[in-house]
Amino acid sequence: MTHRKPRTGTFGRKAVGPVMLATAGLAALATAAPAGAIVAPRSAIPRDVAAAVDEAHTLANRAHRVQYDDSFSLHEYGPLVAAVAHNRAVAASVGCSLDRPCRSVALSFQIVTTSGVDIRRITATNISRAVNEHCAGCQTFAGAYQFIVATPRPLVLGRADRARLADVRRRLAALERCDDSAGVVESRADALAAEVKAILGRAADAVPAGRGVSPLSEFQPTVSMRRHVS
Repeated sequence: MTHRKPRTGTFGRKAVGPVMLATAGLAALATAAPAGAIVAPRSAIPRDVAAAVDEAHTLANRAHRVQYDDSFSLHEYGPLVAAVAHNRAVAASVGCSLDRPCRSVALSFQIVTTSGVDIRRITATNISRAVNEHCAGCQTFAGAYQFIVATPRPLVLGRADRARLADVRRRLAALERCDDSAGVVESRADALAAEVKAILGRAADAVPAGRGVSPLSEFQPTVSMRRHVS
C-alpha cells in the first residue's frame, strides 16, 4: 500500500491569501511561513513584495515501505517590485532490506506568476534531495520543478489553460499508483514539466510587452523553468 501525506498544494484558483510583506520582513517569512499563510490583513501591508513556499516530503522505512507525496501549486500575483519563491522536494528511504526494499518519491511543482513593469528582483530557490540510509535496493527519487512567469501586465489564465494544468496535476498525482523505476518516474515528471512550461509560455506570449525599469528597455513576457532532481 502506498502512503501519502495530506496534500498541501493549491490549484484551480488563486493561492489563498498570497503572502505580501514589507521588504524588511521578507527573509523571515521565506523560511518560516507555510505556503498560503496570511501574516497580516492585505490592506495593512504594502502589496509590492510576495513570497511563495512549497514542499513535498516522504520518508519510507520498514513500517511504511512505499511512500509518495506531490505538490502542485499555482501562485498568481499582481504588480510587484520583488518576489521570493522557494520550492523543495525531499525523499528518504531508511532501513529497508534487499528482499523488501523501500520506495520513496517526492515531487513538487511550483508555478509563480509575477507582473508589473517596476519589478526589480525575483529570488528563486529550487532544490531536491534523495537519501538512502542503510537501504539496499531501495528506489528513492525527489524532483523539484519551478516555473517563474514575469509579465508587464498581470497574466490571466483562461479556462482552457486552467483545464490543461488541472490535467497535468491529475497525471502527476497518478504517479502514486505506478511502480515504475525511479528513472522512469523522472522521465514522466520531466514530460509533465515540459507540458506546464508550454502552457505557461503560450499564455505569457499573449500578454503585451511593456516598458521596463529603464525607459529604454522593453519588458518582454518571460517563462523560466528550474529543474532539480536527485
